[in-house]
Amino acid sequence: MEMFYYLVFGALAAIVAALELGKSGKDRVATSPAFNSFKNNYILVYSLMMSGDWLQGPYVYYLYSQYGFDKGDIGCLFIAGFGSSMLFGTIVGSLADKQGRKRACVTYCITYILSCFTKHSPQYKILMIGRVLGGIATSLLFSAFESWLVAEHNKKGFDPQWLSITFSKAIFLGNGLVAIVAGLFANFLADNMGFGPVAPFDAAACFLAIGMAIILSSWGENYGDSSDSKDLITQFKGAAKAIASDEKIALLGAIQSLFEGSMYTFVFLWTPALSPKDEEIPHGFIFATFMLSSMLGSSIASRLLARKLKVEGYMQIVFSVSAFTLFLPVVTNFLVPPSGEKGGSISLGGCLQLLGFCTFESCVGIFWPSIMKMRSQYIPEEARSTIMNFFRIPLNLFVCVVLYNVNAFPITVMFGMCSIFLFMAAILQRRLMVVSDLHRSTKAVEMAAEDEPLNP
Repeated sequence: MEMFYYLVFGALAAIVAALELGKSGKDRVATSPAFNSFKNNYILVYSLMMSGDWLQGPYVYYLYSQYGFDKGDIGCLFIAGFGSSMLFGTIVGSLADKQGRKRACVTYCITYILSCFTKHSPQYKILMIGRVLGGIATSLLFSAFESWLVAEHNKKGFDPQWLSITFSKAIFLGNGLVAIVAGLFANFLADNMGFGPVAPFDAAACFLAIGMAIILSSWGENYGDSSDSKDLITQFKGAAKAIASDEKIALLGAIQSLFEGSMYTFVFLWTPALSPKDEEIPHGFIFATFMLSSMLGSSIASRLLARKLKVEGYMQIVFSVSAFTLFLPVVTNFLVPPSGEKGGSISLGGCLQLLGFCTFESCVGIFWPSIMKMRSQYIPEEARSTIMNFFRIPLNLFVCVVLYNVNAFPITVMFGMCSIFLFMAAILQRRLMVVSDLHRSTKAVEMAAEDEPLNP
């Protein structure tokens, strides 16, 4: 069965290479040198920020276990991280609109660097502080950078369609290639060089510091609504009012929470799903395969966006496929007889699930640039960071509940729940397309009426 992993990885690599090298004129958009310089600067910074995040991932749980903490203690640390992102991260992330997005990005770097430093301490309280800081940093990572990019892109007068190029390329590199390289580099530092599980966190701090230096030296500042008359409470009320009064924004927030909640749950479930009888599986190699699948998805997304296909249309298919792939563990549990003995190589059911999980990761790769595109269209500029952090409240609450009850339900029930959520996301995406089309047609009629000359 070991050859199976190489076949899957090789096939995915060949497809990604063919898609990237075989782009035609329809798949490429003519841009300006000024935009290319701006795009490359952002992608470099975003890749450095994501490398700081990806380097830590493979060794967080292992480091805590090396310090002697059991599964329950480690679970509490993870819950603290998501809870911090939900509570403190929402407040800090929302300040970006008022205090400046560039400043918020620098705050992300400083906060995450401090979180990395706490990993040198075996004391539970210090590690808990590190998780709280990491939760705040995560909220900033997924709101401040995108908000800065959209505002700066518009301020420089670039074509709005070009945003899709930056989004898809940032995801292709930052969430794909960088993740693979970061995982291998972390393994090299910790195991091959013998520096131990803290080394990847030190490397992450270095990458974050380099990215912060580039931000400070080359980025301009931009704001949402920076008026002194608006305090944080007023800002929250304005964001809540925007969500409540505009069905498109509310639908977008619900779609994002449903998909990302299922995605984060998948992160905790894929290992026990592939090795229910303690089968020996190459975790690092499978992780790299998932990231390659994500690269495939972002490459597909770049083609779809370049051809100006309606995002609201094709994302219905993406969510439906995602729902099917996460329902596979439920199906294989009933149709494929499990292996009776413990250990050994991956089972037939595990192989089928791995193919399904790779498909799901491809859907994740399509999701990121597509949801970014929709957010740039529907979320008002003056409260962009605040609303984006509001979207993360139900997401983080959902993940905290899942983590707290992860041992209370069979794994098939958890996957079935995720599949239902993804199907709901597909239905809401359909509703979003209907509402947005109605809004566009109404706006077109109003503009036509205004342009019509008055009859004498």
